[in-house]
Amino acid sequence: MGDTILGADGKPRCSWCSATPEYITYHDEEWGFPVDDDQRLFEKLCLESFQSGLSWRTILAKRENFRSAFLGFNYDKIAKFTQRDVDRLLKNEGIVRHRGKIEAVINNAKQVRELIKSEGSLAAFVWQYEPDSKALARPQTVSISEASIAMSKELKKQGWKFVGPTTVYAFMQAMGLINDHVEGCMMRSKVERARKLFKRPE
Repeated sequence: MGDTILGADGKPRCSWCSATPEYITYHDEEWGFPVDDDQRLFEKLCLESFQSGLSWRTILAKRENFRSAFLGFNYDKIAKFTQRDVDRLLKNEGIVRHRGKIEAVINNAKQVRELIKSEGSLAAFVWQYEPDSKALARPQTVSISEASIAMSKELKKQGWKFVGPTTVYAFMQAMGLINDHVEGCMMRSKVERARKLFKRPE
């Protein structure tokens, strides 16, 4: 399979869109567009940690269930979760019932509040790791990078869990820190335009 596929509208998209129809909307409306909203960034880090060892298709299909179970990924509320909440979530068939990952979300909700105290926002922290576009590998040819290794290392140092460099790289792809749409994809230029107009948080 080549780098792109033609959608039903005849327009070329990244070839991974062929896996499921749900990927088309996600690819066209979300993936790669820059994000500076702390709650969305936190949600994505959590969902990427749940995706570890699974397919994104599985997580995307359950995303609304995750949002409901974790109160819209409001980290202030999640930070107050107790063992009773963990037990409740382990019985929720609408999400991935993995104790370690559920406990990691609760732990990371506490850590993000501390991070925001020191950095001002999660966005300000995250965007420090935006790599130089000239140093990037060809789109979708690597699964980790120096930047994702560095961010992962710092998050782990601060006490975060399930934030390995591969998880962080997928997060960076999705949240627009890099434009990883392949050459020829209809969205590459749109995402690049959005990145140029995007005001980096300080």
